[in-house]
Amino acid sequence: MTTGYQIKKQDEMYFLTMTVVNWIDVFSRRRYRDMVIDSLKYCQNNKGLEIFAFVIMTNHVHLVVRCPNGNLSSVIRDFKSYTAKMILVSIAEEPESRRDWMLKMFEFSASRNKRNEKYQLWMHDNHAELLCNSNIIDQKINYIHENPVKAGFVDKAEDYVYSSARAYAGLDCLLDIVIA
Repeated sequence: MTTGYQIKKQDEMYFLTMTVVNWIDVFSRRRYRDMVIDSLKYCQNNKGLEIFAFVIMTNHVHLVVRCPNGNLSSVIRDFKSYTAKMILVSIAEEPESRRDWMLKMFEFSASRNKRNEKYQLWMHDNHAELLCNSNIIDQKINYIHENPVKAGFVDKAEDYVYSSARAYAGLDCLLDIVIA
């Protein structure tokens, strides 16, 4: 199902929300969060992805990104495809107490959409919002950074390791961030 939230200007800055199907808390495990980080690093180093802000929550990822070479949709598609495959393999092959339940949920989601094969990890929509001025950019970056605080994970945004709030606070960050 498509929405009005689509990437239409391929070289512009967007706020994206990528959500796990059925809001399954996949990213409550560090190894799955690290797979997302590694894949984002790959996209930065090999596909031209610029990351202005990010946060990995338990069941979704927020990004403020741009791809100046004009292929943002392709980069995000490849990112989601690769991370889904890697995470699903890890769920199936490594110790995971929720394995059976998660795989059944991913299989059920896939069965409801002909675009999938056996499993669907990510919702197809990215809830892409074009960021057209500095006030909106600042608002979205603040929203991203405050997500872990509002969820009660940390008291200060910069204390959450899987967020670019650390870079904006002058601390080490898991990804190279372009400060907006």
